[in-house]
Amino acid sequence: MQYRRFGKLDWKASVLGFGCMRFPTLGKYEEIDEPEAVRMIRRAVDGGVNYFDTAYGYHGGNSEGVLGRALRDGYRSRVKIATKLPHWHVSASADFDRLLNEQLGRLGTDHIELYLLHSLGKDSWKKLTELDVLTWAERAVGDGRIGHLGFSFHDELPAFKEIVDGWDRWAFCQIMYNYLYEKTQAGTEGLEYAARKGIPVVVMEPLLGGSLTSPPGAIQSLWDAAPRRRSPAEWALAWLWNRPDVTVVLSGMSTMAQLEENLALAGRARAGELSARELEIVSNARDTYEKIRPIPCTRCNYCMPCPHGVNIPHNLGLYNTAVMYNQLERERGNYLQTKPEERAKECTQCQECEPKCPQKIKISEWMPCIDKELGGAA
Repeated sequence: MQYRRFGKLDWKASVLGFGCMRFPTLGKYEEIDEPEAVRMIRRAVDGGVNYFDTAYGYHGGNSEGVLGRALRDGYRSRVKIATKLPHWHVSASADFDRLLNEQLGRLGTDHIELYLLHSLGKDSWKKLTELDVLTWAERAVGDGRIGHLGFSFHDELPAFKEIVDGWDRWAFCQIMYNYLYEKTQAGTEGLEYAARKGIPVVVMEPLLGGSLTSPPGAIQSLWDAAPRRRSPAEWALAWLWNRPDVTVVLSGMSTMAQLEENLALAGRARAGELSARELEIVSNARDTYEKIRPIPCTRCNYCMPCPHGVNIPHNLGLYNTAVMYNQLERERGNYLQTKPEERAKECTQCQECEPKCPQKIKISEWMPCIDKELGGAA
């Protein structure tokens, strides 16, 4: 495992962080396969991972509890936990303490080393500052419940800079970043902006919810022609680790095989490793993806649950796969095997999901399109 200094803290973080949003499940997102998740978490710690990222709402509120139980038996002292304040559950300043104390209880700990204001954007930042969240956070740091405060981000670059400049004691930040997202949300400019101010950057969605690991033929042909053989996952992760201003790359691993592959890759992670030719190949892959990928869904599940029962990420994923891999008939079959109440057809265009989507996808417009294309064979 390789490590990088975490900003101004006297600590080095593993370049691979364990994202606790995609634990193995028993079928439903809320139903974590806890024995397997515990086995993976402990294997990750034994493999050198010392950064674990979770949040109040992951796996329907069950992620923090599973992580806390997995870190018993001596594992807790070997890692740092990062979890997040869900601003959408905050209506008054008293909610800050209520939520943090609930999270401490779930995690089975008396302190959280790294606490983030979750999914900040221009409007949520305004809301939390009006409730004086920073004064509250300083008190929580003072009483030992929080070690350091940061934020995760889902909005446009000007809002990112506003938040970075809005407080001079940010210990870290977390952004969505990968080789397809150099100009999306905070992007490369935001990454460099934070790094210049000494703020370490944690990267989420490095593999776009796993979609970069199974590329269509047009992308795979680029990887196959490269001077050095790498798996699609290694190309994506190596591109991030190639940058010295990326401190931690989070991966939401669902299987032990994914974990073992990522541990091996993290052991080889180096800044400046990719040649100019290899960086050009990645750039060509990005250009090709942008031509063939219709919907920028990362399966983050922030849009869920749908009040009408539609499985939004599932439907978006079926459509993307049908288009990108030219597998319309196969995905029509998968659509028709989806529970009727979860299909795109059941969307009422209430648009409740759309403000929650970090990618600003017009979900209510896509659902009828998806049903027309995938349900047309019914």
